[in-house]
Amino acid sequence: MTDGRTVFEAFAASVARTPRAAFLCTEAVTAAAYGLAPGETTWGEAAREVTRLGQAYADAGYGHGHRVGLMLENRPAFLFHWFALNAVGASVVPISAEMRAAELEYLVGHSEIALAVVLPGRGHDLAAAAKAVGSPLVVHALDAAELARTGAGRPDRDADEPPHFTRPALPAPLAERPIDGSTECALLYTSGTTGRPKGCILTNDYFLAAGRWYAGLEGVCEVRRDGERICTPLPLNHVNAMAFTTMVVLVAGGCLVQLDRFHPQTWWRSVRESGATIVHYLGVMPAMLLSAPPSPLDREHAVRWGFGAGVDRQNHAAFEARFGFPLVEAWAMTETGAAACIMANREPRHVGTSCFGAPEDFVEIRLVDDEGADVPDGTPGELLVRSAGPDPRRHFFAGYLKDEDATNEAWQGGWFHTGDVVRRGEGGVLHFVDRKKNVIRRSGENISAVEVESVLNQHPIVKTSAVASAPDALRGDEVLACIVTREPLPAQDRERAARSIVEHALAQLAYFKAPGYVAFVDRLPLTLSQKIQRGELRALAATLPGQPHCIDTRAMKKRQG
Repeated sequence: MTDGRTVFEAFAASVARTPRAAFLCTEAVTAAAYGLAPGETTWGEAAREVTRLGQAYADAGYGHGHRVGLMLENRPAFLFHWFALNAVGASVVPISAEMRAAELEYLVGHSEIALAVVLPGRGHDLAAAAKAVGSPLVVHALDAAELARTGAGRPDRDADEPPHFTRPALPAPLAERPIDGSTECALLYTSGTTGRPKGCILTNDYFLAAGRWYAGLEGVCEVRRDGERICTPLPLNHVNAMAFTTMVVLVAGGCLVQLDRFHPQTWWRSVRESGATIVHYLGVMPAMLLSAPPSPLDREHAVRWGFGAGVDRQNHAAFEARFGFPLVEAWAMTETGAAACIMANREPRHVGTSCFGAPEDFVEIRLVDDEGADVPDGTPGELLVRSAGPDPRRHFFAGYLKDEDATNEAWQGGWFHTGDVVRRGEGGVLHFVDRKKNVIRRSGENISAVEVESVLNQHPIVKTSAVASAPDALRGDEVLACIVTREPLPAQDRERAARSIVEHALAQLAYFKAPGYVAFVDRLPLTLSQKIQRGELRALAATLPGQPHCIDTRAMKKRQG
């Protein structure tokens, strides 16, 4: 497909082909959540907004080599600012609106963003974070009118009136270099296993490869050019929505239905109203939808198939039988993008077996044991991947920002080490077994235990802490914190102390990272070198919920308004 060398050029190619067709659908539930008018934005309307913003960024001096943070949730404005910044060669750093002080300070300092474009009322949070780390960050808080521009939500104002951005502290560092496929398009943060989140450098080539891979799917998952309406509730600060859903629409045309988030009670209403033909999901979503009573409307929709990962094996066949379309499991990571994406898009899909398909010719894989030796079929091993051909890193992430050692470690031996344990079955299909990395996965969010521990250890009554996952029937995993207090804690004070610790975490971290259980223990399981014994900790954590010294704090974990 002739979709150019950059994300902006892919967007522009579809604009030229279908200017009057719908590009973005804002259905009623999302519109109400964001204070917008429901309706559709055409490709032509979106292009005018992107041009307006791009000119304003260029006039203010933003360009090739700058990074710009976007805290705009799943609003249409996120897409328009992203494409406009891509046009001038700037990279975007999506910022979750759930982030709080400690997380913002780390992101601002580590990414060295020159500008943050944020929601009304959040400017002071970014400014405080910048001050704390000594950053010359420029903060631009959008007003309600700017957030509501384009399509059905456009206010009655001059369409050509440009926003006014303050000039960056430093000029664009790569202003003299051409903007092409190797230009950094985005910096996405992914939770690590032993420290702070890592910044994955993602190029235009990475994003275009994801869109082209998706647009070229065959078997169960054919994508009709200019004919799909693709619906996702997943956040635009994650790779799935940003690199897969958005990019296939840019490459293959059609309409993007970007929801504000997943609402179980109104999901089917949004799907029907938007005319969605493809939906994206995470494993927790089918379980929630199946828990609702059966309805005559269960099959009153236009969905042809669903794209996702992690559906519970017991729910997979039941969901397809009730709602009438296949849930097609896939595997990928932020680091791999589509360069090593594996998908069960051909029959037999082995529904209900945690199968995510067999690798295509463009990717090579190995399954290895802890010593790096290949394991036989049927035996679980860590999944290693690389691109086939002369360049094993083709269309993967370009590296971890400011962490060459971590990049080289991930690529040890010329293979990308995924940390996921997989087994190969009959016919070469792969089945997901478990995660090797020390990451808690709660409702699709990857949470670094070390990051949470670093915040908990700042609480005045905490001597030390260790965080692990506890099983949760609804969310897969829940965060459980084992706490050793500085002074002995009477039993009657446990509830109050647990609440204080969780309140402290909620002030510093996104709500989903805070402990859902707080267990007060006399000691932590440690190795001889006084490091946390993670395997023993995980086994312990599974036994703690329900015990008197383990306080259930899940009710405190509410999405921030």
